[in-house]
Amino acid sequence: MISLLAGKPNPNTFPITSLSFTARSPTEPSTEVSYAVTGPSLSEALQYSATSGLPSLVAWMTGLQEISHGRKKDPSWRVSIGAGSQDLLYKAFHVLINDGDSVFVESPVYAGVIPIFQSLHCGLIEIETDANGISASSLRNALDNWPAGKKKPRILYTVPYGCNPTGMTASLERRLEVLKIARAHHILIIEDDPYYYLYFGSRPRPSSYFALDAQGEGRAGHVLRFDSFSKILSAGIRIGAVSGPDPLLRAIDAHTATANLQVSSLTQAITHTLMCAWGYDGFRRHTEQVSELYRAKRDVFEHAMKKHLDGLADWDTPEAGMFFWFKLRISSQGADGGDSEALIRTKALENGVLALPGTVFLPNGGKTAYVRASFSLLEEEQVSEALRRLAEVIRKGNS
Repeated sequence: MISLLAGKPNPNTFPITSLSFTARSPTEPSTEVSYAVTGPSLSEALQYSATSGLPSLVAWMTGLQEISHGRKKDPSWRVSIGAGSQDLLYKAFHVLINDGDSVFVESPVYAGVIPIFQSLHCGLIEIETDANGISASSLRNALDNWPAGKKKPRILYTVPYGCNPTGMTASLERRLEVLKIARAHHILIIEDDPYYYLYFGSRPRPSSYFALDAQGEGRAGHVLRFDSFSKILSAGIRIGAVSGPDPLLRAIDAHTATANLQVSSLTQAITHTLMCAWGYDGFRRHTEQVSELYRAKRDVFEHAMKKHLDGLADWDTPEAGMFFWFKLRISSQGADGGDSEALIRTKALENGVLALPGTVFLPNGGKTAYVRASFSLLEEEQVSEALRRLAEVIRKGNS
């Protein structure tokens, strides 16, 4: 067959003839190993490719989902690659939500999705959370009291491991309760899980919603899962993946086809070259080292919190991710009405410390005494000094 179809540029015009890079070994982190994208892999990396992702990377991610979540390859689900999970979330929401729909969102919620929902003119129905995840009773109550004749939400958005901002990791019991409710009411769980591999809790890692969806009674298909390489490989490489029912992924792919054609073939090829060389065992070893780094940083941060914020704030110890979510002990009768925003945005800033007031993460806004702090970057001395400065501000505000 002689094809006159493809509108691809002639590869002889591409000046790049080789690509090599080095990376730390997952088994011996002190050793750097050289890798190269060459031959057919380089040709594929320099040309247009499938909208759903390089077939080689899609296949590798499909295998990872079987290893990590027990989901064997079958016609009920597949994987598509995106330019980071945020890209895929944006497209998924535009596929799933009509103008004016109501959606269930955990509260507090990842602030990066709020503008997407606002652009779709959604009604954001806040579902309460605590240290064990989404409150099943809050979700059940919202459904039981839903106004007659009004269209019920079709999706529930959650970050179940090391949630941004709360740091919570949903317990297995909560996940099972929430999934049972979702199945009964035909709700699709949007499982945004960039911190899955940053779990460092003492208990066994709870099964993901994606894993649980294929277990027990009922057909799978109530979970759309989003993974990201940003926290474990490179934030700038912008590679993420969505796993779920084929009809939904085809709709997301159609959005990609019209918005940006595909994710960069080059960054996908670099990612696949490294993942293929490491193998799944090497990938596991690498992510264990990543989670151990964050566990150590969590411990340093909490030690400083106990030293400086004891009696001034309350918190739950996170078991995954990179955030502490703590409630300031500030008077609701004061000038700020028990809200952390003015104290954090103005007084703490003036005292040389930056953090985010909790109101940023409330889907519909409002006052809260909570604050989010990240422990991913600072060294021990910086952590201690930052929290000392924050404590100083809290004391002055309470005096």
